[in-house]
Amino acid sequence: MEILIVGAIIMFIFIYNNTIDKDKFFADNQKYLEMLKEDDYQFLVYARYGEDVDVDQLFSKRVTNSFITFLVVMVFLISGNNSAEVFNSQFFLNLVLAIVIAVVMFKMPYTQLKGYYKQHLHEIDVMLPYYLKSLEILIQHYTVPVAIGKSIGDAPDIFKPGLRKMIDQINAGDATVDPYMEFANTYPVRDSMRMMRLLYRLGIGSQERKQERLMMFSRTVSSLQNKAREVKYKERLNHMESQTMVMLVCTGIGVMLMILIAMLNMF
Repeated sequence: MEILIVGAIIMFIFIYNNTIDKDKFFADNQKYLEMLKEDDYQFLVYARYGEDVDVDQLFSKRVTNSFITFLVVMVFLISGNNSAEVFNSQFFLNLVLAIVIAVVMFKMPYTQLKGYYKQHLHEIDVMLPYYLKSLEILIQHYTVPVAIGKSIGDAPDIFKPGLRKMIDQINAGDATVDPYMEFANTYPVRDSMRMMRLLYRLGIGSQERKQERLMMFSRTVSSLQNKAREVKYKERLNHMESQTMVMLVCTGIGVMLMILIAMLNMF
């Protein structure tokens, strides 16, 4: 048991001091480690930190931290095992517990990214109509795929990963509605499905049909913008009402305290 503890401590020190080349380890086992990466991990990282962040480095940090956690937990549990036999039933229970804790440690950053994304769906709901309005102007001069490609640079950062994935699928020859629907599923906000279907229909058919569909698309976008303005106005109004209520409560409490102090001074 002492050998296992010492070995785990030495391994921890080597990893912590970068004596063991983590980069080489991840490069040699990239194929296997990719199996642990969630399908939407890259998208969530870009949505949270922007597209300048190194996704592979963040993922390797997740793996390293979970492995170190496993070693630390094993050392702690084995050191508390008073049995002379190392490979007994208690050891395997400790091994399972250490693995569970390491998996939780590995999944925690991903869960935090998912939570951040869900919290910001409301912001996406407000931003989407304004992005679609800018896209509508480009569609008047270009085809839909070209307009989408040109809009990426000025699009809100949270939309850029989804837009790049959509335009890559279209450029790869996917002429179905699937890339548009995948974008709508990625950003499941109000009317995103309907807007993506309208956007897809804009890219097919004759020029006359395009003008008719563009007018329908424009009216729908304007309606969504009006709803977004109403939401912003209500949020601003609610914020002002809450601030006013807090001010009134604080003022009332202050007046009551002053009256109470005055009454106490009278006695």
